Amino acid sequence: MLRLNIGKKEAFKKITPFCAYQERSHQQVKEKLYSFGLYKNEVEELISKLIEHNFLNEERYAEVFAGGKFRIKGWGKVKIKYELKQQGVSDYCIKKALSAIDAEDYYNKCNELFENKKNTLSKEKNIFSKRKKIQSYLLQKGYESSIINDFIKTL
Repeated sequence: MLRLNIGKKEAFKKITPFCAYQERSHQQVKEKLYSFGLYKNEVEELISKLIEHNFLNEERYAEVFAGGKFRIKGWGKVKIKYELKQQGVSDYCIKKALSAIDAEDYYNKCNELFENKKNTLSKEKNIFSKRKKIQSYLLQKGYESSIINDFIKTL
């Protein structure tokens, strides 16, 4: 990766539009700042400044990430939690973001994915194979086994 070796003031000018464009995790911003050739203490100082000026907010990022992945990609809470953990988001922020997802919407989204998958497998004759495929699909999407089993029982 190309290192720019710019000063803190210049780095702050460059990083603010990066943060303002869309919500970012602390890890994403740190990586970007390190790519500017800054040292650890300078990066930490700029992170604090970004938080202070409300350009960076981990809680807000987690909620936007979780809501977006749920609504747009149909991800379940297990997958969202895993992805946020991979990005170094705190457990508190993850828990808060997941609780912001409406329980009824969550159940309905899982039901919608279940019905869609069931319809694509309409030619599948073996009920056990059909159940396994639907279960695997919903697990891969990140839904909990307990919810999936509720739907599988209806087959």
